[in-house]
Amino acid sequence: MSTIPLTVAGAEALRNELHELKSVERPAVIAAIAEARSHGDLSENAEYDAAKEKQGFVEGRIAELESKLSNAQIINPAQINADGACVFGATVELEDLQNGEAVTYQIVGDDEANIKVGKISISSPISRALIGKCQGDVAEVQAPGGIREYEVLGVKYI
Repeated sequence: MSTIPLTVAGAEALRNELHELKSVERPAVIAAIAEARSHGDLSENAEYDAAKEKQGFVEGRIAELESKLSNAQIINPAQINADGACVFGATVELEDLQNGEAVTYQIVGDDEANIKVGKISISSPISRALIGKCQGDVAEVQAPGGIREYEVLGVKYI
């Protein structure tokens, strides 16, 4: 498996989720299974089936998070010196040349992307178009509605 790029904040969020799953969710599922077993016949016990299904989900997510964290390449945007170029972890201020709207995005790993808080995945079309661009450059992005152009107004490493 190849390395997975993550920002420091993204790696911390995954570690917190893993800790929550191991220390809270896993014991709760084990208790639910024990409670359902105490009710007798397991062949027609919906509580037991639901608890086993949840256990499978929790264990699968734990394995997935452990794998991602073990293969993570953690990048601190504040320590990047990319001479003003858009790179992983950079916060980029853009202007949509079609409507003049200004937006700010941080380029992050796939697992930490959340457009609602301005974090876009490194594998998204807009990120791929921005990589290597500097302030004043125009990036052409192939969007579902056609090609969109964005001017890079500023690049920060925070």
